[in-house]
Amino acid sequence: MLDKIGIAKRIAKEVKNGYYVNLGIGIPTLVANYVRNDIEVEFQSENGVLGMGPFPFEGEEDADVINAGKQTITTLPGASFFDSALSFSMIRGKHVDLTILGAMEVAENGDIANWKIPGRMVKGMGGAMDLVASAENIIVAMMHTNKLGESKLLKRCTLPLTGVGCVKKIVTNLAVIEVTNKGFKLLERAPGISVEEIKKATEGILIIESDIPEMCF
Repeated sequence: MLDKIGIAKRIAKEVKNGYYVNLGIGIPTLVANYVRNDIEVEFQSENGVLGMGPFPFEGEEDADVINAGKQTITTLPGASFFDSALSFSMIRGKHVDLTILGAMEVAENGDIANWKIPGRMVKGMGGAMDLVASAENIIVAMMHTNKLGESKLLKRCTLPLTGVGCVKKIVTNLAVIEVTNKGFKLLERAPGISVEEIKKATEGILIIESDIPEMCF
């Protein structure tokens, strides 16, 4: 089974040379720490940063340099800062090659719920609405089940939706899953996790076509 760092490391393998990548709040922000050193990637944050680097070491933080989740970040040579209008023009104009988001729930048809739990205070949807509406390649980083052991990969989302039919791939602590027009397709399993365990943890349709390899990093 993977922890949050393991999920981030596996997603980092999906990042290709020359990509412009938006990292959502939570686990996705860790991905920048594990991208290969031999490729060039531009990380974008919707609060107006292009060229984010890994998180700073303790004691080296600059409180004025933050990501959309208000975490302190580093920037790489050539990084730029700009206003929200330009940032969202990049997103809405489909200039981002890969969007990595967290989620509370994902449905077997690719719907995503990641912004609100009814009855709890929320400041707003933030940039997620624009990201899921504009991005053509969305990977979700999430835990496979909630704290009660209930599946978060569902037939239909129960929470308010952020986007409809937009998720392409999911990396959880148990598996790598592709979203197809027939349901969730199991691609890889986490080290030490069996296919049966993944099936039991998945409410939606789970397609298993052959022997499922363990993830490699």
